[in-house]
Order: sequence, then C-alpha cells, then structure tokens
Amino acid sequence: MMTDPIADMLTRIRNAIRVERPHVQMPHSKLKRGVAEVLKREGYIWDWAEDEADPVSQLRLTLKYGPNGERLIRHIQRVSKPGRRIYSKAVDLKPVLNGQGINILSTSRGVVSDREARQRKLGGEVLCVLW
Repeated sequence: MMTDPIADMLTRIRNAIRVERPHVQMPHSKLKRGVAEVLKREGYIWDWAEDEADPVSQLRLTLKYGPNGERLIRHIQRVSKPGRRIYSKAVDLKPVLNGQGINILSTSRGVVSDREARQRKLGGEVLCVLW
C-alpha cells in the first residue's frame, strides 16, 4: 500500500531523469495530473498523457532535456509530507533560487506554481520544490 503517492511520483521522475529516459509512467490521479500540468506550463516536461488501462489508468510524462542532453530538472524534493503538512500564504512565497526554480502548491483553485500563486494571491499546501 502506498501512503504518499506524490512522493512516489517525484521519485519516479527523479529516477527516470537520472537514467535519461524519454518517458515515465505512474498511476493516474487528479493531483498528479495537476502537478504534471504545472510542470508542462513551467517548461520542465514536454507533455503528459493519460493512458487508459485496467485496473488503473496511467499518467505518462514525456521528459524534457536540453539541446546537449543536459537535465532540466536537476533537483526535485517533496516539501509537505503526510506526517507534517507545510502551508504557505501568498505573501510568504519567495522565489526559488532567484526565480530559477519553482514551488508547486495545492490551492483551493487547483495545483499551481509559486509564480501563479503570488500573481493570483493564493496560498496553500507546498507540495514540492524543483530546480
């Protein structure tokens, strides 16, 4: 039984990038789809797709690398965990590495990056940080 599906998603992405895989698959959920959409909007992955399967549909991410094969996602880490939830207000969100990275938040308006949360004045649970 998996107790933290977001941590599992981040670990699958981290492992796939480490061995330079073009795609990574994981069980689908609305929250994971939201995280994948934020990664696509921020330019860290090419695209994502939902593959219907039995018994659980799969979420397939197409990973993005630089022109010489360099990794765009160098660091990805879970912030809020099941044992300790981390929440932040919009005014408390600071840019990650002077804007080179992002925080991904789960808000009342869906999953957004820290840039969008500051712009829309939304706070929420900080899911992960990456650069």
